[in-house]
Amino acid sequence: MSGAALPERITEELIAELVDTFYGRVRRDPLIGPIFLAKLGDDWGPHLSKLGDFWSSVTLMSGRYRGKPHQVHMPLPLEMQHFERWLALFEATVTELCTGPARFLFIDRAHRIADSLQISLNIGPKALALPERSTSG
Repeated sequence: MSGAALPERITEELIAELVDTFYGRVRRDPLIGPIFLAKLGDDWGPHLSKLGDFWSSVTLMSGRYRGKPHQVHMPLPLEMQHFERWLALFEATVTELCTGPARFLFIDRAHRIADSLQISLNIGPKALALPERSTSG
């Protein structure tokens, strides 16, 4: 999109560009790249397609994504720093590729997704600090 005005509306083409650009950066990132590479290896095609479906469903309500992200992330060795890095890379990519309502919606949804995953994994400041169960009865 060099030379052209940054889009303010989300389209399938913008989602595809965002997914490709962002996950290219993720693969090269020294902190979170190894987590993705351990899970996916070199075969990113199906994962990128699934992520395109996910972001289409999240932003355009297309209904294409049918996965269970919480279950997929549960076995991964994720900590708060991984979410912070993921969000920083995502926000930088979104800021480069779009503006206005599109930028706001992508970034808002990314934060909501990160918060939800942190809660399900019980890590970070957004996690639910549940009291331990009493074993006496």
